[in-house]
Amino acid sequence: MKIDFNKNKDGLVPAIIQDATTKNVLMLGYMNEEALKKTEETKKITFFSRTKQRLWTKGEESGNFLNLVTVQNDCDNDTLLITVNPVGPTCHKGTDTCWGEENKSSFGFLSELEKVIKDRKDNQENEESYVASLFRKGINKIAQKVGEEAVEVVIEAKDDDDRLFLDESSDLLFHYLILLQAKGFTLQDIEKVLKSRH
Repeated sequence: MKIDFNKNKDGLVPAIIQDATTKNVLMLGYMNEEALKKTEETKKITFFSRTKQRLWTKGEESGNFLNLVTVQNDCDNDTLLITVNPVGPTCHKGTDTCWGEENKSSFGFLSELEKVIKDRKDNQENEESYVASLFRKGINKIAQKVGEEAVEVVIEAKDDDDRLFLDESSDLLFHYLILLQAKGFTLQDIEKVLKSRH
């Protein structure tokens, strides 16, 4: 890997730190050649501090280390993308990221849908939505709906109508997300179980 540390007069390149699992950006630091070498040797992310004018390993005081997974350089060979497994919060202010965001997996639109379902659950008495009405009917009704949708998916899987199969699959997933919330779980809990089996 060729990195152009001489492109800037200070010999530093930006290092974008990304969680290897969630893919969230945790922070941005700067490395010189010595910092990168120490990072690769110790497997702990080490930066060059522009204020202290010395190397510093993230977590050397707090214990919140960033354990190295991979290092990549960009197309201009002057910026690093480093994936890590963080130990504890990354930011010195105690947050998961330096942007104050939670470092958790996102499942795109499914995560947005989970939030809507949770909101309907939390406000079911004041909501006139289909989801809120299911929560009011209780776990047995929700579980029954998942079973009904699962049967419909199996039926459509045996036929040749892809649109109907996808429609029923969407219904099953939607009702399953409701069931997860009713039981107090999320897709992240399912992700953990699947990862433990991998």
